[in-house]
Amino acid sequence: MSSSSSSGSTDTMEAVNFFINKVVEATQIILEEEEEEVSSQPRNRNPHIERDRESANQRLIVDYFADEPLYSEAIFRRRFRMSRQLFLRIADDLAAYHLFFTMRPDARGKMGFTTLQKCTAAIRQLAYGTTADSWDEYLKMSERHARECLYKFCKFVVKLYSQKYLRKPNHNDVQNLYQHHQARPGFPGMLGSIDCMHWPWRNCPTAWRGMYTRGDQGHPTIIIEVVASQDLWIWHAFFGIPGSNNDINVLQNSEVFDDVIKGVAPDTSFTVSGVEYRCGYYLADGIYPQYSTIVKTVRHPADEKRKKFAKFQEAARKDIERCFGVLQQRWHIIENPARAFRPKTLRYCMYACILVHNMILEDEGHAICEYDENAVEENNVPVSGEQQDLNRFSLHNDFTHVNLQSDLIDHIWSLGQNNA
Repeated sequence: MSSSSSSGSTDTMEAVNFFINKVVEATQIILEEEEEEVSSQPRNRNPHIERDRESANQRLIVDYFADEPLYSEAIFRRRFRMSRQLFLRIADDLAAYHLFFTMRPDARGKMGFTTLQKCTAAIRQLAYGTTADSWDEYLKMSERHARECLYKFCKFVVKLYSQKYLRKPNHNDVQNLYQHHQARPGFPGMLGSIDCMHWPWRNCPTAWRGMYTRGDQGHPTIIIEVVASQDLWIWHAFFGIPGSNNDINVLQNSEVFDDVIKGVAPDTSFTVSGVEYRCGYYLADGIYPQYSTIVKTVRHPADEKRKKFAKFQEAARKDIERCFGVLQQRWHIIENPARAFRPKTLRYCMYACILVHNMILEDEGHAICEYDENAVEENNVPVSGEQQDLNRFSLHNDFTHVNLQSDLIDHIWSLGQNNA
């Protein structure tokens, strides 16, 4: 009885093993067939689109860059935010600076996009704030390549033009700014206005959202600090501080007064109401500290003299607000929430918009100061550490701040009395 039961169990085990072997063989055959089928298909998920780059480039030339283009200069300025001459100058400089903006064959031996196509894709994204694939129908450029054109355009513009178009004012610039600001708003010794702006960050990493979000904003932002003169020329820009900070935190981290502390700033002395001051000043709102180089308004003016000063100061400080408005309307990429994931990429985009903004002002003849290549810096060697401490103490001297404000109040009041 036991022998028959053992033989039956053996037969059952053999049948089970046979069945398992058949299942394994069938599974291996199916996997091999699927692997062959997948390997025969292209690896790229998106199928290759054979775009007609040559016809797109020809259409672009006929529309905007021919001897007699289809669209006039006024339409070109509206769509490209600049003159045709300035656009071609930037395109030529980029082509000479880096091979990316030249027309060259790709890995397949097919000729790539021209300089005009790449610069047009970048400028249109900056100007309209659209997504990278929105210009595929017109320029026949993929989303990836259009985004690459944008970021490389911004990066190379910053490297090419920062020294000229985001420079510190030299002695000649200071004198021109003094003359212009004293004639228009009536503030002798005024170098410009200073303020901060928040740029919303749509694709801020989740781990960073608490650091970049402030209660009054409600969403992640990055702060930029700007100094602008009456002609809306931007003399200083500091971008990258998380949005949870305020204007005082940004000022403490920026380099706007570093040249004053190190003793390498040009001579910016001026006289108001018979009193001489060593350094020029910026107009600012009430949150800024009482520095000797910052002039704020009077919050609750008690008499007519202070009311008039507050009116003049707030009117002159509109320059920085106008600058932010013009910058956002000219470059809608700043007006819309940022899509890039890296702060470094956003920094290049912001500085590129500022640099091209200054280039447009110069090209249109609205800039107060002209660039002088032969201008020599008076002091380019920092002073000793002890002297830097004294300069820092002088900068943070609230007593000088109060006296300067009082002298400006008397000066502006005397202007009205003399005119009367």
